[in-house]
Amino acid sequence: MRRFQRMKTLKKFALVPASVHNHYNQDHHLNTRQNDKDLRSAALAE
Repeated sequence: MRRFQRMKTLKKFALVPASVHNHYNQDHHLNTRQNDKDLRSAALAE
């Protein structure tokens, strides 16, 4: 975080991964809460 001299630059850098994730995760609203919890539990178990 120290390498960013301006807060504006840091915010731009932080927004890139979120926009990429939103672009490729378009069917997120189709998942149920229980399904999300199950997937998260399985990921943590590994």
